[in-house]
Amino acid sequence: MDDKCFKLIGDEEGLGAAHAELAQKIARWTEKVSRLETEIPGLAFRRYEHTTEPQSYIHEPGICLVAQGAKKVLLEDETYVYDAFHFLITSIDLPVIANVIEASPEKPYLGLMMKLDLKEISKLILDFDISISREKPGRGIAVSRVSTGLVNIFLRLADLLDEPENIPALAPLAQREILYRLLISEQGPRLRQITASGTHSQQISQAIGWLKENYSKSFKVDELSSHVGMSTSTFHHHFRALTAMSPLQFQKCLRLHHARQLMLNQRMDAANAAFKVGYESPSQFSREYSRFFGAPPLRDIKRISSFYQ
Repeated sequence: MDDKCFKLIGDEEGLGAAHAELAQKIARWTEKVSRLETEIPGLAFRRYEHTTEPQSYIHEPGICLVAQGAKKVLLEDETYVYDAFHFLITSIDLPVIANVIEASPEKPYLGLMMKLDLKEISKLILDFDISISREKPGRGIAVSRVSTGLVNIFLRLADLLDEPENIPALAPLAQREILYRLLISEQGPRLRQITASGTHSQQISQAIGWLKENYSKSFKVDELSSHVGMSTSTFHHHFRALTAMSPLQFQKCLRLHHARQLMLNQRMDAANAAFKVGYESPSQFSREYSRFFGAPPLRDIKRISSFYQ
């Protein structure tokens, strides 16, 4: 067996050991809960003992790591699956539908999510003079092969939960190292483009921020493109490249996601939820909701509620 084969075996063994340790830590902290926002700012743990129904939400910029199990994320017609060998990264806010596809009481899904601090990424680029690639970064979401080194940093971060007095001083250092390693990885261009002032990706990010805050309002695409300093045709092209949808489709997704949350969390009826998120016609809302989620609002909410009872 040559040296390359020995190295691959060693890497897999190291990654397996690191994942086993990370799974143990997440399992300990989530013994009685499925979701835990930890004492470390921006770091959350997840645990599911069964596969889950698809859930809609706005995925913030972040990195998602799995210690055990697997998860599927849908963005429009595109599917992203990640597991113990792959991590998911998002550089912009995206309306997605996701569900755990591998979990059991004996081997629960155990994962974590760390929000990406885009200001810290910009600072790292300046501090270390990291060049901004002019290549097209592609989607604002991707799946990459995870490394043992990256998992080990998350292990150090998780260890700090047993030393809460040291979190303010040491957690930012570990999180900064994670961001640095992402910047010099194959995902670097995606993060560098989204944080660099004046790039198309950064301008689209500004537009998405506006849409998140004003999703219930009507808008004209040419006015929004002008607001972020782009021509309408360039805006359309780069918006679709990053999000897999047009600006108007993106707004519709935001409205439908928020309406679903209102009906689930606030027990709001479909008509009021529709008006709340900006629809003028409840029947149009019902049609678009059915096409997007696969069932009319009432049936969809009943199905989800019964699944989690």
